[in-house]
Amino acid sequence: MSNNVQVVYERCCGLDIHKRKIEACALVNEKMRRNSFGTTSEQLHKLADWLKKHEVEIVAMESTGVYWKPVINVLEAEGIKAIIVNAQHIKNVPGRKTDVKDAEWIASLLRHGLLKPSFIPERRQREMREITRLRTAKIQERAREIQRLQKFLEGCNIKLSSVVSDINGVTAKEIIKAIAAGVNDPKKLAELSRGRLSASQEELETALDGIVSPDIRTLIQIQLEAIEALDKQIASLDLMMERIEREDENFKEALELIDTIPGIGKRIAQVILAEIGLDMSRFPSDKHIAAWSGLAPGNNESAGKRRSGKAKPGNPQLRSQLVQAAHTIARMKNCYLSSLYHRIAARRGKKRAAVAVAHAIIVAIYHMLIRKEPYKDLGENYLSEQMRRSKIKSLVNLVKNIKKLDDDVQFIISDQSIRIIIGEEVKEFSMTG
Repeated sequence: MSNNVQVVYERCCGLDIHKRKIEACALVNEKMRRNSFGTTSEQLHKLADWLKKHEVEIVAMESTGVYWKPVINVLEAEGIKAIIVNAQHIKNVPGRKTDVKDAEWIASLLRHGLLKPSFIPERRQREMREITRLRTAKIQERAREIQRLQKFLEGCNIKLSSVVSDINGVTAKEIIKAIAAGVNDPKKLAELSRGRLSASQEELETALDGIVSPDIRTLIQIQLEAIEALDKQIASLDLMMERIEREDENFKEALELIDTIPGIGKRIAQVILAEIGLDMSRFPSDKHIAAWSGLAPGNNESAGKRRSGKAKPGNPQLRSQLVQAAHTIARMKNCYLSSLYHRIAARRGKKRAAVAVAHAIIVAIYHMLIRKEPYKDLGENYLSEQMRRSKIKSLVNLVKNIKKLDDDVQFIISDQSIRIIIGEEVKEFSMTG
């Protein structure tokens, strides 16, 4: 790299991390120092000692899978500043691709301040992310197991899903357990129903009249055990998040703030906080957090013309939870976000509407956490009122321009109508439709 480029760090190091080895290249006052280390804890501490020996100010590495996490943990504990960078931003020159060359290239870019660091959450937040992400995966896994169970029942002509609202509910579970235990009589199965069902007893008996072979009973039992195990795991993860909430007052307060947004449940609020953290100062504006979430439209401009741009990929876990919340909000009434969804969906479709509402949610959360204020709903008529005011403003401007051309023209404007008087001729137009 040219010597004319400004030097930002006199002592820095680039790491190329793999599953079993780490190539390290330290630049110390323009002199290059190379070394290789393993990835065990012992080897990582040797890496930290080597960096301290050369008085390295800062270390940079690629965000390679999960291999960077133990390295960061050890360097943080040793008080060594380290940054993670996007691998797409530091591609080496073609034809010079080796692990050692990669480490040298990272060190060279770091030395001249040409690397943009990715956000590294504190260790506590990283652990919260692991909990919420695992819980989301388990919930998705449970949904797949329930679908598989439903498939077995349908194959036996057991139409349970047509007469109960939730196949994982109390009534459905009791009936399915009885089927797995060998009960064939539809009447006996129907008697296991609990609470009120929309279906009558006769309809329930008809839906449960199927043919279940011994092998399918075994498969149904296996599915029930799998779902029960997942339920226990999800409950354990819920308890872990509840413990964090009890121990961390700031986390609890932020959770309560986000919970004031319509359609955002406690679990989604926990995921959002685990992903974005509590400190909003790292996002210069709400536009930055929206882009980081993968909810800001991309730029697509050519020859001075701006076209619709696809949103850049951001944090997939956060984006999916926000879009899920948007779909929940769409089914609600009497709130601003719901009216926003339906207004956009009518013109541009449901998917774009969900992304737009998700964008509005993350922007609202950003300002709520900064100001430490709960969500204030603008009301379902807010957009209509804004549009009405905009039209009236445009009309007033139009009237002013016409008056400049012909001072004899008179306008009488009310909420219901507009009356135009030209000499003795009077014309009246309704403002309501």
